[in-house]
Amino acid sequence: MKRILAILFTITALATGPLSNAQTVNWKKVKVLVYTKNGTGYVHDNIPSAVKAIQKLGTQYGFKVDTSADPAVMTEANLQQYTLLIFPSTNNDVFNTDAQRVAFRRYIEAGGGFVGLHSVTGTERNWRWFKMMLGGTFAWHARFQKFTVRVIDSRHPSMQGTPAVWEKGDECYFAKELYPGPRVLMVHDLRTIDTTNAQQKAALEKNRGTFGDFYPNTWEYAFDGGHTWVTTLGHDKKDYSDPTYLNHILGGIRFIASQVKAIDFKKSYAAQRDEEVRF
Repeated sequence: MKRILAILFTITALATGPLSNAQTVNWKKVKVLVYTKNGTGYVHDNIPSAVKAIQKLGTQYGFKVDTSADPAVMTEANLQQYTLLIFPSTNNDVFNTDAQRVAFRRYIEAGGGFVGLHSVTGTERNWRWFKMMLGGTFAWHARFQKFTVRVIDSRHPSMQGTPAVWEKGDECYFAKELYPGPRVLMVHDLRTIDTTNAQQKAALEKNRGTFGDFYPNTWEYAFDGGHTWVTTLGHDKKDYSDPTYLNHILGGIRFIASQVKAIDFKKSYAAQRDEEVRF
């Protein structure tokens, strides 16, 4: 009996260990920067709603939230204070200088955290390292519609509370220049995308590439010393008052906060924006 109990205890510990780790975040020590700068081009109207939602989560859970659209915040001295940076539906070039890009990169190399929402994959499309950190860069999205997303890694801490099968109104995003490494957590079920329009069907078939019925929409990535979590969901500004979606992004914030132990710029090495990554 003792042996059976010991085995059961071990199995339980293995099953709940990562989740317990994520749930024991000391929120009082967590400070995030919500960065809302957009480059020339389309700007999502959901950004103010996202900012308010994250501020509300901060009040609810006890973590500090700063917001800025000023690239001047991208210095090592300033970024040192943040557990993680959140880019909500950013798009195109969001830094003014390569010095700002290097400061951002060195923050990640120092062990910093990053959470990207929705169109974040369309950010800094001409910066190779940034695209590597994200896991890819924006290629195309289907028109806004209701379709099904599915959790494929239900044991991952950030997926706790996310419906295993979730019918959601959103844009089905696709990426190019995909990099190996990200751990996919949730996917679009492409069988549920409306393809009655011939043009949309052709675009979907082109952009799915070698993927079958499922295409990544949420992933996490331990990359270049830092910790990244991305979801391409969240187009509708109403999402940011929807408890299910808010739990989804809170799961990402909580997971990344649990991974970031300290910001140590002594571990950073890049002197240029596209210096080769030290894998």
